[in-house]
Amino acid sequence: MARVEDRSHDDRPVVLFLCVHNAGRSQMALGFFTDLAGDRAVAWSGGSEPGTEINPSALAAMAERGIDISREFPKPWTQEIVQAADVVVTMGCGDACPLFPGKRYEDWSLDDPAGQDLESVRPIRDEIERRVRHLLAGLNVPTTR
Repeated sequence: MARVEDRSHDDRPVVLFLCVHNAGRSQMALGFFTDLAGDRAVAWSGGSEPGTEINPSALAAMAERGIDISREFPKPWTQEIVQAADVVVTMGCGDACPLFPGKRYEDWSLDDPAGQDLESVRPIRDEIERRVRHLLAGLNVPTTR
């Protein structure tokens, strides 16, 4: 589970990526965000019904881009984490995703990579990267590449 830090002296934006199992889409988004933003922004991920492991096709698809998400694991979101985020990006968690007044939300409608092979996951990965880059630009966070 992500540890919520005291950010009282930290002006870096915090983004939370949420999906149902926290095993594919949200993990790929976290991987891209962390790789592209470096230490200029903070990201977490979580699931409404966390799975037991990261989707192997998502791992392989990210590895093709040189991003290792193998140390990650599915974890639940908590109200504390959602409230600490500046932006909450939801990816298919429907009514289970938390909604708090005054919070900035983005809903990314993306295919679920669960049960799909690597070839089918690549376009999902590429769309996630495109959206993460757009999000970072909107947050005025320069990317590392």
